[in-house]
Amino acid sequence: MGHRLLRSLLTWLPFAVVITFAAGVAYGLDQQNLRSAANDPQIQLAEDAGARLDAGAPASSVVPTSSVPVDIARSLAPFVIVYDAGDKPLASSGRLDGAVPVPPQGVSASARVAEDRVTWQPRNGVRIAAVVVAFNGGTVLAGRSLRVVEQRADDALAVTATLWLGALVLTWLVIVGSRLVAERHASRRPPSAVP
Repeated sequence: MGHRLLRSLLTWLPFAVVITFAAGVAYGLDQQNLRSAANDPQIQLAEDAGARLDAGAPASSVVPTSSVPVDIARSLAPFVIVYDAGDKPLASSGRLDGAVPVPPQGVSASARVAEDRVTWQPRNGVRIAAVVVAFNGGTVLAGRSLRVVEQRADDALAVTATLWLGALVLTWLVIVGSRLVAERHASRRPPSAVP
């Protein structure tokens, strides 16, 4: 019995490796696609605001106006913040705990070289998909909460894990079952005549 189990395990192991690799790749691609798509509205908001600022528009004119600023800790609405060259906020449609948040210095420095797309965590429990572009005189950050995107990624992980486990169990059952059927079939065969 132990020998039979070991042979089945050795037959199943390559399938388990391939299934695990495929599940990991599938989840990784899905998660990356979800996260990349979370930047889509912010790319347009930041690039358009930067172009208008370079054309001479005042900072306050490129920020969406509302009677109440976006509470970035709670709202899913996109927001725009314009910073001067020293990362001092000039105009903002978003607030965190009543103040305009400032991203780490490396984000602005990177955006001055090329458009920067980052996951920004201004405080625990608040994660933002941010796109930062430079303009003559500073940077523009357009952001939006990742709360729903991260919930979708968690759901994708749960589905992937369930399918992965199901595929592992199913392949194990097929291998063990086929070995049992083969052994029973072999034991029922009449012995061949010896000449």
